[in-house]
Amino acid sequence: MHDTRRSPEAPLGVNRVEGMRLLLIRHGQTPANVSGILETTVPGPGLTDLGQEQAAALPEALAGRGVEAVFVSNMIRTTLTAQPLLDALGLEPVELPGLREIEGGDLEGASDQAAVRVYLGTVRSWIDGDREPGMPGGPNGVDFFTRYDDAVAQIASTGVEVAAAFSHGAAIRAWAGTTAQNVDETFSTGQVLENTGVVELDGSPEAGWRVVSWEGRPVGGDDLVDEGAPDPTSEGF
Repeated sequence: MHDTRRSPEAPLGVNRVEGMRLLLIRHGQTPANVSGILETTVPGPGLTDLGQEQAAALPEALAGRGVEAVFVSNMIRTTLTAQPLLDALGLEPVELPGLREIEGGDLEGASDQAAVRVYLGTVRSWIDGDREPGMPGGPNGVDFFTRYDDAVAQIASTGVEVAAAFSHGAAIRAWAGTTAQNVDETFSTGQVLENTGVVELDGSPEAGWRVVSWEGRPVGGDDLVDEGAPDPTSEGF
């Protein structure tokens, strides 16, 4: 299997940061990803056939990572993606609504390039350090980071050493790329995060976070990539 793991270009610490290991896993493919639609409503769509195959590859791909707890957003695609891993580990999911996708507001359901540019451009401004701009009819960066920080803090408060959190493309890329201490906005905005890609971090809310690896392609391998899907939240901002 082709190794799709990519580590940050910024220096990585040899010693593990005090805290936990957090695997942020993007959900499997949805019909909206195939159509290039901005779909951020709750509970949202389920998975395509390919999305189910991507989810089925997770137990083997994550074997040996020592996952002790699994968290999902309140969007059904994360629970469906997590289910094969939950079954393999004999765990129940913990739902944290704060892990949900960045709301599209007035852009919800759009697929045209102009709307996608506004959505991604707004998130890019947050990554660049300006959290005041809001999605048209939706949240601003302060709103997003407040609720995502809170969800991650709840994960850390469980005391587990390794957790898997199933979340969403734009949300993971914005939060991890901005919060991690060892990457900058140039790295963060240039990364791909396709369905079931994994961003692995060490740390805690108190000590801070560092990106250990950024696996932008499906963890099951390139056979599970849909090169033809527009999927607007997978590409660089």
